[in-house]
Amino acid sequence: MDFIIAIIMGGVIGWLASIVMRTDAQQGIFLNIIVGCIGSILGRFLFGQFLGGGHLRGNAFDPMTLLTAFIGAVVLLAIVNLVRRGRVR
Repeated sequence: MDFIIAIIMGGVIGWLASIVMRTDAQQGIFLNIIVGCIGSILGRFLFGQFLGGGHLRGNAFDPMTLLTAFIGAVVLLAIVNLVRRGRVR
């Protein structure tokens, strides 16, 4: 059950990050889930010690976990945009 909740929360976080980074029209549901889940791992790796976020599988509704995952997803989309277009937005 935790895996399904992590997939759903990853999709929501990826969708919100794509709206912030203005890439929502280019991405579908599957890419939003991937961005949210990988962004969660990236955010926990980069900002987990500062913000105290956990795993999406274990603490999916913890506010700090969601914030860390969201920031990680935004950073991931910024890196992808930078490589793809040569600019962040």
